[in-house]
Amino acid sequence: MYYRSYRSGSENEMRISLASHKIAILGTVGVPAIYGGFETLAENLIQYHEAMSLPELITIYCSSRSYPLRQRVFLSAQLKYVPFNANGVQSIFYDIISLISAVWNRNDVILLLGVSGAIALPFVKIFSSIRIVTNIDGIEWRREKWKGLAKHFLRFSEKIAVRLSHDIISDNQAIAEYVKQTYAVNSHVIAYGGDHALAIEASSVDEYQLPKSYSFSVCRIEPENNVHVILEAFSKLKSHNLVMVGNWKNSEYGRSLCRQYFDCGNLFLLDPIYDLGKLKTLRSNAFCYVHGHSAGGTNPSLVEAMHFGKPVVAFDCEFNRNTTENHALFFKSSLDLRHLMETLEKGEVSKAGQDMTEIANRRYTWRVIAQQYFALLKVN
Repeated sequence: MYYRSYRSGSENEMRISLASHKIAILGTVGVPAIYGGFETLAENLIQYHEAMSLPELITIYCSSRSYPLRQRVFLSAQLKYVPFNANGVQSIFYDIISLISAVWNRNDVILLLGVSGAIALPFVKIFSSIRIVTNIDGIEWRREKWKGLAKHFLRFSEKIAVRLSHDIISDNQAIAEYVKQTYAVNSHVIAYGGDHALAIEASSVDEYQLPKSYSFSVCRIEPENNVHVILEAFSKLKSHNLVMVGNWKNSEYGRSLCRQYFDCGNLFLLDPIYDLGKLKTLRSNAFCYVHGHSAGGTNPSLVEAMHFGKPVVAFDCEFNRNTTENHALFFKSSLDLRHLMETLEKGEVSKAGQDMTEIANRRYTWRVIAQQYFALLKVN
C-alpha cells in the first residue's frame, strides 16, 4: 500500500480525540482489509486520511466475528465492533446495528457501503439530522445468485437507500445512468483504485508449476462471470494456456466445471489466492487478462489488472466498456473469445496494454479515488 503510518498509537489516539467532524464508515467486514472490494476501499481511504493528516474523526465498523483481536485504532481511524457477520443474511442486522451506533455516537456523516441495512434509514432520518452518503454497489438484486424474497428485499433496500440518502455514489457510469433512469436521482461516479496491487512485493508461485505463457483470470466462480464461456473457449485453444483463480469448491456450478475440464491440459484451475504478492506475480507474467464479469459495475479485480499494462479481454457489457473506456478487447460468446485469442497480433497486444495503463493511472489510483470521496464526505 502507498500510505503508511509512522505515528505511535498514542499520537493517533490524541489526534482522534482532537478531531471535530465525525465520519462513520459502515457496511464492510472491517480493517485491516481481509475480504474484498469495500474493505480495500475503506483501508485505502484511511491510509490517505492518515498520509494527508486530514482533520476528521473516522470510525470504521467491523465484524467481531472476523477480528478476534479487536484493536481500537487502525492508522487514523477508530474501530467499533458489531457481533454479527458482515455478509449473508446477518449483514442486514450488522448494518442496522452499525447505523444505530453511528447515530447514537453523534457522527456528522455516514458513508454506507452497500444497501443491506437501508431498511433502517427511515428511522435514522426521523431521529437524527446525520448526513447519509451511500455507495449502492453494483445493482446487487440483479445478480443471478439472488432468488425470490432475497432479490425483492435487495431491490426494495436499494430503493430506500436512493430515496433517503443525501448523496448516492455509483462506481460506474452505467450504474449512474441506471439510478437516473430508475429513480430520477443524480449520483456521484467514483470507482475503485487498483494501484495497491502493484505496490506489494511479488511472491513466488513455483508451487503451481505453471506454463511460461498463459492468460490469466481471477473471479468468484459464478454464472454471471461467464466462467463456463471462458473455459469452453480456452479448452479448444490448445496453443493458449489459461490460469484461472477462484472459489471452485463453493458451488455446484464451480465443482461441475472442474469435473468437466479436469483433463484439459492447457487449463490451470487454482483455488482462491489471497496473497497479493502471488497475485502480482501471476498478473505480471500473464500474456493478457481475461475478464468475464457481466454485472456489478466497476469490478475491483479489473481495475487492479489494468495497472499491469496487459491487454484486457473482457465480456462485452456496459460496465466493462465504461471501466476500460472501450479500449479492452470484447467478446460476447465462447466463439468470439476463441477468435479474439487466435487473431491477436503483437502490435495490437502492446497498444491494448498501454491503453490500460494510461486509463488506470488517470482514473484508478487510490489517491484519485480518496480525493473524490473526501471531497464528497466533507462536512459543510
